[in-house]
Amino acid sequence: MPTASWNGAVIADATEDQVQIVENNVYFPMSAVRQEYLQPSATETKCPWKGTANYFSLLVDGETNRDAVWTYRAPFDAAKQIAGHVAFWKGVTVQR
Repeated sequence: MPTASWNGAVIADATEDQVQIVENNVYFPMSAVRQEYLQPSATETKCPWKGTANYFSLLVDGETNRDAVWTYRAPFDAAKQIAGHVAFWKGVTVQR
């Protein structure tokens, strides 16, 4: 079962058939993410083939991991399989 964890907390867990792998990143469905750890961020980046990425920071036990989560809210057609999914970085441990 794929999981994402940071600062001692499991942030997301899903079944293997629920996740999408794109560019070696594991994208979890938003429904598999514990929303209480997500903090909206104003950060955006652009990918030429996926579209605009929007970010969240993680807040766990009073510690913040800024912009450690990203999503493509309206991905381009080439990346439509990751619509409604999020991926992690910046020290978030993802186990497959």
